[in-house]
Amino acid sequence: MSEVRFGPGGIPDWLEPMVRFCSRCGGELRFGAIPGEERDRLACPSCGFVFYVNPRLVVTTLPITDRGEVMLIRRGIAPGYDRWAQPGGFLEIDETVRDAAIRETLEETSLVVEPGAIVGLYSRVQAAVVVVAFEARIVGGRPSVTRESLETRPFAPDEIPWTEIAFETSVRALRDWVERVRPDLPLPDASTIQRAFGA
Repeated sequence: MSEVRFGPGGIPDWLEPMVRFCSRCGGELRFGAIPGEERDRLACPSCGFVFYVNPRLVVTTLPITDRGEVMLIRRGIAPGYDRWAQPGGFLEIDETVRDAAIRETLEETSLVVEPGAIVGLYSRVQAAVVVVAFEARIVGGRPSVTRESLETRPFAPDEIPWTEIAFETSVRALRDWVERVRPDLPLPDASTIQRAFGA
């Protein structure tokens, strides 16, 4: 089990204030046993609606240059402000995972990419997210500063600024990618690089 602190509503304590009332009838949600469920859940005693709290999907890319470098952004927004990460963001309800990877990369780097192999799939219970990371070929655009990035630049596998990476899931994705493309390089233990709240 993770070290996440769960509040009396059975969900991470930071999320609980946002999930108090039934989206169907407005009644107050209660946490407890539900007939037919194997675990306690949030539910509305007024109308019987069961409120399932599921993780959000974050779609990211590792855009790779023709020289085999990975393009990272220095984040211009929280969480992870002024730290490095791969471009990515939340999947929208009306798009495929591939479309989200292309859109998020364009929004954060001004690069057009073609997603390829999945580098990995990473769960982070503390942030209530599941992150998918694609390796991506750059097919257009020029790297630039955007409203979400302070800088966009390439890093060779042996130049990645591990201690300046914003998120645990970014460390894990970059580590898995480097392990594939440069297995000769020493890599940090992802569990020893502590990150603040976020993906």
